[in-house]
Amino acid sequence: MADWPGKALAALKPSGSLWVFGSLRSFLASSAAFRNAGWKYAQELVWEKQNGSSFHADRFRRVHELIVQFYREDTPWRAVYNVVPTTPDARARTVRRKHRPPHMGWIDAGHYVNEDGGPRLMRSVIPVRNTHGRAIHPTEKPVALLEILIRTSCPPGGLVGDWFAGSGAAGVACRLAGRRYVGCEIDPVMAQKARDRIASVLPLGEGIAP
Repeated sequence: MADWPGKALAALKPSGSLWVFGSLRSFLASSAAFRNAGWKYAQELVWEKQNGSSFHADRFRRVHELIVQFYREDTPWRAVYNVVPTTPDARARTVRRKHRPPHMGWIDAGHYVNEDGGPRLMRSVIPVRNTHGRAIHPTEKPVALLEILIRTSCPPGGLVGDWFAGSGAAGVACRLAGRRYVGCEIDPVMAQKARDRIASVLPLGEGIAP
């Protein structure tokens, strides 16, 4: 696809950003195209899969994929929509007290409080099972993973543009997250499958009695 980064930038709001999946090899090869189109690097995540692939027996088995976020170079990062993601798996709040060692002289009683409770900042390595065995597209991404990216970088009711829609997984994630979606897919058969898949998912809260 010729100059798709430039076309994507032209459609992006100043407060928006772009998420791209790929390997380090692919990002090194395409870095000039992103830079020339006017994109600026923001951050990268690592998607850890439960299995992976290797082309040769003398290479490590690749069980990860990079997800890189870009934004417009003419927009300051503070103006880009970004909700810091958290996870609820922090340890419960604990109180640990110090005691006087028996082999030493008198030490006044003291204690300290270790506060571990509350949400934890989501880590940059995100383990999510891939879609092997149930995917309808060769490079289909997990809906749960895409929903994290969408909720982080697109406001509720905002519009997500998917330039390589494939199976429509991002569209499903948008329906679940309460975001609008428009996808582009060059394969008409796959486009229809994606359309049917997205249409079968109710937006979050729809059809649920108050």
